[in-house]
Amino acid sequence: MWAQLCNTAIGVWLMAAPAVLGYGGAAALNDRIVGPIVATFAVVAASEATRGARWVNLPIGLWMILSRWILGSPTSARLNGMAVGPMLLTFALVRGRIEEQFGGGWAILFRSGSERL
Repeated sequence: MWAQLCNTAIGVWLMAAPAVLGYGGAAALNDRIVGPIVATFAVVAASEATRGARWVNLPIGLWMILSRWILGSPTSARLNGMAVGPMLLTFALVRGRIEEQFGGGWAILFRSGSERL
């Protein structure tokens, strides 16, 4: 849960970073598009039943690192991407504690009656 809260904060930071750090162009547009996506999937992944949504932030973290050279970003945007990208990657890999089991897939059909509960 804490890792998803961190990714949510990173998403909010990405939306504010162009104004705070003073860069524009393609890098600013990229951050303003990617920021809400990161925050949304982090909030969705905070629930135990939808924790798999955290994997969406993995390729986004990679994109944040690579996009700075692809888009030809200024130095402040490049440094921001180099800081934010690895954090997104790291926090997306944090699994979190499992407290309950949801579903069970096809294996649940082959268990005896008392094991299904």
